[in-house]
Amino acid sequence: MKILLVEDEPELQKSIRDYLAPEGNIVEVASDFIVAGQKIALYDYDCVLVDITLPKGSGLDLIRQIKDRRSKAGIIVISAKDSLDDRIYGLDLGADDYLPKPFHLPELNARIKALMRRKLFDGNNEISFNEIRILPHERRVMVHDSSIFLTAKEYDLLLYFIANKNRVISKGALAEHIWGDHADALNNFDFIYNHVKNLRKKLLEKHCEDYLHTVYGLGYNFKTPE
Repeated sequence: MKILLVEDEPELQKSIRDYLAPEGNIVEVASDFIVAGQKIALYDYDCVLVDITLPKGSGLDLIRQIKDRRSKAGIIVISAKDSLDDRIYGLDLGADDYLPKPFHLPELNARIKALMRRKLFDGNNEISFNEIRILPHERRVMVHDSSIFLTAKEYDLLLYFIANKNRVISKGALAEHIWGDHADALNNFDFIYNHVKNLRKKLLEKHCEDYLHTVYGLGYNFKTPE
């Protein structure tokens, strides 16, 4: 997942990022309202973790910005302001969950995963797409009940394609999803072609239907058979 963490406490920010990143997540951070607003305007995220009390503004206004952009990002409020009014207000604005500080990192991680399952895969612990079956907790993929070895990037791409099936996805969007902020520094997106080519080859070797199609000049489409 691509996660934006909006948190001004350096130690908590580092703890959350260090906990979530090893699971394959891209965790970008913003320490104040202005930087967070800039990132929300420029990039798409799967999940935004937002504190209410921020330097230079309010996390509640960030939630409004996310909703005004019609973003599909899941929103979890993480805040020491745990009064009932704050909680209700944040949820009324469009937040999906509210976790008061202090909290345990495994609980935050579990809530993020549960939120993504609800938003992207109807709450299922397993993700099935025809002959493809994915077990997210194990980061394991099977085709026709036979395990397939994918690199971390190939796994992330497959999950992203299935979550966005039948939609044309640009190379820029794929690069941003895989590399986050670092995508802006890339001279070209040739590495995307190699990752997609390898993913497609491995799926076909397991006698998977050929779902991955290049849309010339635009990007890729993970397309179901008509």
